[in-house]
Amino acid sequence: MDTPLTVPDLADATELSCDVLVIGGGTAGTMAALTAAERGANVLLLEKAHVRHSGALAMGMDGVNNAVVPGRAEPDDYVAEITRANDGLVDQSTVRQTATRGFAMVRRLESYGVKFEKDEHGEYAVRQVHRSGSYVLPMPEGKDVKKVLYRQLRRREMRERIRIENRVMPVRVLIHPDDGRAVGAAGFHTRTGGFVVVRAGAVILATGPCGRLGLPASGYLYGTYENPTNAGDGYAMAYHAGAALTGIECFQINPLIKDYNGPACAYVANPFGGYQVNRHGERFVESDYWSGQMMAEFAAELASDRGPVYLKLSHLPEETIGAVESILHTTERPTRGTFHENRGHDYRTHDIEMHISEIGLCGGHSASGVRVDDRARTTVPRLYAAGDLASVPHNYMIGAFVFGDLAGEDASRYRAYEGELDREQLAAAHELVYRPLRNPDGPPQPQVEYKLRRFVNDYVAPPKTGAKLSLAVEAFDRMATEIAGMGARTAHELMRCAEVSFIRDCAEMAARASLARTESRWGLYHERLDHPERDDTGWLHHLDLRKSPSGAMEFTARPVEPYVVPVPEFSPPGGPERLLGEVALVPVATAGARDAVPAARPAAVDAPAAGVPAPAPPHPRLLRLLSLVEDSPDLDALGPYLADADPAVRAAAVTALGETAPAGTGPVLAARLRDEAAPVRAAAAAALRELVEVLPAEPALAAGLREALGVPDPAVRAAALDVLRALRLGDAGLYAGALADSSVEVRVQAVRALVSVDAVGELARAAADPAREVRVAVARGLAAVRNPAPEPLAPLLDDPDPLVRGAALAALAGTGCPPAYAAGAGAALGDRAWQVRSGAATALRAAAPGLAVPALAGALADPNADVRKAAVLSLLAHRAEPAARAALAGAADDADADVRAYASRAAR
Repeated sequence: MDTPLTVPDLADATELSCDVLVIGGGTAGTMAALTAAERGANVLLLEKAHVRHSGALAMGMDGVNNAVVPGRAEPDDYVAEITRANDGLVDQSTVRQTATRGFAMVRRLESYGVKFEKDEHGEYAVRQVHRSGSYVLPMPEGKDVKKVLYRQLRRREMRERIRIENRVMPVRVLIHPDDGRAVGAAGFHTRTGGFVVVRAGAVILATGPCGRLGLPASGYLYGTYENPTNAGDGYAMAYHAGAALTGIECFQINPLIKDYNGPACAYVANPFGGYQVNRHGERFVESDYWSGQMMAEFAAELASDRGPVYLKLSHLPEETIGAVESILHTTERPTRGTFHENRGHDYRTHDIEMHISEIGLCGGHSASGVRVDDRARTTVPRLYAAGDLASVPHNYMIGAFVFGDLAGEDASRYRAYEGELDREQLAAAHELVYRPLRNPDGPPQPQVEYKLRRFVNDYVAPPKTGAKLSLAVEAFDRMATEIAGMGARTAHELMRCAEVSFIRDCAEMAARASLARTESRWGLYHERLDHPERDDTGWLHHLDLRKSPSGAMEFTARPVEPYVVPVPEFSPPGGPERLLGEVALVPVATAGARDAVPAARPAAVDAPAAGVPAPAPPHPRLLRLLSLVEDSPDLDALGPYLADADPAVRAAAVTALGETAPAGTGPVLAARLRDEAAPVRAAAAAALRELVEVLPAEPALAAGLREALGVPDPAVRAAALDVLRALRLGDAGLYAGALADSSVEVRVQAVRALVSVDAVGELARAAADPAREVRVAVARGLAAVRNPAPEPLAPLLDDPDPLVRGAALAALAGTGCPPAYAAGAGAALGDRAWQVRSGAATALRAAAPGLAVPALAGALADPNADVRKAAVLSLLAHRAEPAARAALAGAADDADADVRAYASRAAR
């Protein structure tokens, strides 16, 4: 039975080490582990469930969809077929790996004990599903594939090389802070809740697709087409590790049985003579390949008066139906027969009503995944991706095995990382895992996940528009806070909460990527109503996304690699990559102008396409600037860019200046604080704050910062004050003048600056500021000057706001707390606001023991733990007094751990 958990200390983490870390024990992960071990690497395989039953493969597999068997199909034909199916957007070198290595993988699996259907002559019984190419190889015992693979993992020679840790869920890949290579992972045990840290020479992500993205029509969170345990873990981990993802706007959408979370299984039924029909019994599918275009045809038929749509089997003979049932009711979905039985349906008398699945992200069934090359390498050194997670279009099961093998082979070259792991990354992963325990009564994961995925359905699922996608981005931004507030009490709930954070990351990627590609492509997978045409001239490019150093999601249009196999329908234009930056949202706050008469709707034939305009190509000077930065340019070289007419170029030049910091940087940055463009001003303010420790405190910089105090932008004024204070370039008069500023942020910075010059009189006058934030800053500031005194705090001690009174009382611990003030603090221990009582207990730290100790001893009975903690800390300052030690001894069994811990210090 699950028991409530407490947050473990980061220092108590279980630490593991390996040459090759494989994350995910499904199709690709199992093969990656086997191959890496066979090549001499010590492998650690982490699986959040149990490898014996994990991954989509464990649900059963009825056949191989892409077997290029010699004599039955040619690799180049398969590559061309996939290129057409994915509208030309493929890296053919990756697809060709599956085409050329797939048959050897079939033979390898067969040597393990996997059964593939053969004819009477012992030849592979490859069947044709699409109108061109015979690639489907049935697996009569496909339900046992995972069992066969697990047996291989547990062979003695493999056990010596492969350590399996079941029930361990990684949440972040760890990156070396200096060179950016993958050096391990951090996660937790999904049963005990213990924190787990792994050092590794290389990391292979094999976590499957993001199947739990859209919400099924049934509303069941786990009633998905894909394995519902696949929540986009690897997509999120790769993104936060800095890897590029690609094709994320190309969704996975599949036909499935109405009201049942299983595929309609045309790949099984079609070779036996089944086919898709509308309600009139008419076949309607025009596409040659199972693709987004086919799904567009399916959706159109379903929405027309010719719907519903069915998989027709009733015309087949008994023996054929029996063969289909033996596969569909055992291998593909063991519950399928029960489902039909409960409805009174029989394939002999009822055709199967079909519908459309929820959207998901999947490289193996569409194209959305982590960008990899033909060795399964991502854009992060020593980080690999394989299986449905990797963007190798329509890769399916054999492709997952092939790329798992490629990843294992390439990763096996590296040995375990033995250096220190970045503490900041570990702390962030620890916080991601355990924050729900700090809020056990917060919204439960099912509620938050349902809401999140409802937004996916409402705003992200095709057909798409710029307005809906923009609403999606806003919704997912809001939900980041809700997700951070989820509550959990058990390790299992922690796992589900972490999965919701992965789903949100994937949802944002899907929405932003769909906004960035301003065309329609892949049929239903990326149908933009506001950009209905396919644009090969501008968009026959991969759309890559990655996390920028600032934490923003940015995009690049990457040319399609030269084709290995020519496909006449497509002519990739080549050329350089186009940096698109962050995607622009469509304004959606109001439904038209509020003060204007509603405009008539334009005629459909004349209506211009609405939505997001196509991103303009980067300014040529911006590209030259980015190239120039690599050579650490001086001010003379950057000067023309800093004065460029394009604000984007100026902002980039300011950022470059902040990175290189040549002599004279300070005054130039200060001058840019007065730029007419807000992005340039923001970049200059950020650079000045970042460089404040290394900038010379020169008169020219001081003059520029003083001038910036007159800029209408309050963020600039606040930054100027901040830098003036840090570099000791201002005086009390200058800072006091800023106390009249209209911005609260600026006035708070003015208070900090006055503290830096010990301007007690000016500070005291700010005690009447209308903003509570400023008055709190004044209270704290009066205790931070070099020669603090309690008298200036008097007005704040009587402030009507309890937070101000609490801050002023706490400040007495720094200014001194003479008898009159100590009496007031003692009386404040009875205040209704716990913040005031806590401040009062803190104030008594500086009071005479005779006044302080009795009052503090009484405060140990306060109902608020923070007040008791403040009382204990103050009593420690008086521990020389017997009464104080006695009071502390009584607090040693307090219900609050902090109170107990601090009270125990009295005995030291």
